[in-house]
Amino acid sequence: MRIRFAEIEDLKIISLYDKHIKMNELKNLIGLGRVLILEENNDFCGWLRYNLFWDNTPFMNMLYFLESKRGKGYGKKLVEFWEIEMRKLEYEVVMTSTASNEYSQHFYLKLGYKTVGGFMPEGEPYEIILLKHL
Repeated sequence: MRIRFAEIEDLKIISLYDKHIKMNELKNLIGLGRVLILEENNDFCGWLRYNLFWDNTPFMNMLYFLESKRGKGYGKKLVEFWEIEMRKLEYEVVMTSTASNEYSQHFYLKLGYKTVGGFMPEGEPYEIILLKHL
């Protein structure tokens, strides 16, 4: 298993699956080093992308694995890698969110994230905000 920062060459494969971000914004995030890739035997498994909430708090916007790569512990490894990188950058807190009807809320709670609030996007399920002190 290998975790690395995404490169422009990864734009094509990520954009096949990530429909929540415009291509030019994804390209910008890759350039800023805010997209991580997890590979197994040089096979693309998934990615994590983040940005800064209030310009000062890392906020994981996307954690995604191909269906065939789920349930293998890759998500935990990738999130832990990201948290280490955030500590290196001297951040003390990280955040993420998930829809209340998604199982991922339990995944984040197991990793030590705490529910700190939420909001109701129009026409969408309740969005849970999670935070973790590093």
